[in-house]
Amino acid sequence: MARSIKARFSKGMIEPLERLELEEGKEVIVTITEPSLETAVDTFKRSAGGWRGTINAEKLIEDIYTDRLISRAEIKP
Repeated sequence: MARSIKARFSKGMIEPLERLELEEGKEVIVTITEPSLETAVDTFKRSAGGWRGTINAEKLIEDIYTDRLISRAEIKP
């Protein structure tokens, strides 16, 4: 069974950042992959537009501008 987990390298040791269900003394193969800028950009691009259809963008923009006007009106002496 193969799976990926996040880990941190500290003081010469790899420390898992999540609980592992492994038998004590079990040997495993560790593959090191450092996150790259390309990976982050690809992840961002894949998620772009994921919220589409979940909110009304026009209404959101209108609400933001309305809230700004209310906030400014409350600040005036």
